[in-house]
Amino acid sequence: MAARSQSESGRRVTLADVAARAGVSVPLVSIVMRDVAGASPENRARVRRAAEELGYRPDSRARLLRRSRSQLIGVVFGVQHAFHGDLVSGLYPAAEALGYELTLSAVTPHRDERRAVAGLLQDRCEALILLGPELPTSSLGQLAATMPVVVLARSVRHRDVDVVRTDDAAGLHQAVDHLVGLGHRRIAHIDGGRAPGAAERRSGYLTALAGHGLADADLILSGGLTEDDGAGAARALLDLRPLPTAVTVFNDRAATGVLDVLRQNGLAVPGDISVTGYDDSRLARLSHVALTTIRQDAAALTHAAVARVVSRLDHETVDVREQVLAPELIIRQTTGPLTTAAVTAPRGGRPDTPAGRRRSTQ
Repeated sequence: MAARSQSESGRRVTLADVAARAGVSVPLVSIVMRDVAGASPENRARVRRAAEELGYRPDSRARLLRRSRSQLIGVVFGVQHAFHGDLVSGLYPAAEALGYELTLSAVTPHRDERRAVAGLLQDRCEALILLGPELPTSSLGQLAATMPVVVLARSVRHRDVDVVRTDDAAGLHQAVDHLVGLGHRRIAHIDGGRAPGAAERRSGYLTALAGHGLADADLILSGGLTEDDGAGAARALLDLRPLPTAVTVFNDRAATGVLDVLRQNGLAVPGDISVTGYDDSRLARLSHVALTTIRQDAAALTHAAVARVVSRLDHETVDVREQVLAPELIIRQTTGPLTTAAVTAPRGGRPDTPAGRRRSTQ
């Protein structure tokens, strides 16, 4: 819903401005401005007072337009996630096949999710698909009270929020099973911090180790989403004694940072140490990377997400709120059997030090 009013600086007053002034969420402001159920009398009064103070006025023409179907789905994605690019690419044909168009709003290091969502709420989107959002469950629930919301690639426990995701715990379990099958017993995991899916992947790693009788051998290092995060974790990995002979990494992008540091320090991959990623993004499939990884089926995920949006918009009965798809191990060139060439110290001449960087994040 657009606003024709202007702030004192001449900038257009937005729903986000009203939300900030009232101290509430953008979805709640949208509820009040559209005069639909979902807001308490106190919050309604607070929002309307803030709107009046800022000079916010809903666009009556936009309200009239909303009475007809826009066939437009808003998508929030993160530019730091390589796999999100694959998902966006899959969403376009999935939406087109059902007669819908997409409008995108990016999350960047300088633009958070709330702002990305607020931008879409100004458009005529009928529903939202959020890729791996980090918003709290309560905020997602408020948003779902205003329109259909499907969260892709993250588990969310809220009765009003639909979810389509991969079984992340099973994916890491597959990676560990693969490495154990190659003879590896000292296997580290570089995690994704608080990123969506990170907790499930850590759990899968720990469960798999326990299943192979290696519960006391867990080695979890702080990582993240990017190549720099992976590189930093790899440098910590090199201080471990004895050096792990294999490592699972939160995602493909961080895994490329790991590969770079290992090779710069003279380690052969997979001769000295094996590495697995997660996602099977385009990055993993590059010939010079050739990363063994866990595949998330982008086409299946995106088609299921769009189908769920359309089902909600058509008021169809939905029996299962969460759809969980199976992952698949993709073996390439960064994993191999444990050999006598596997080292216990880097070739770069680092002194033998205790495994002071070991950190369990159970």
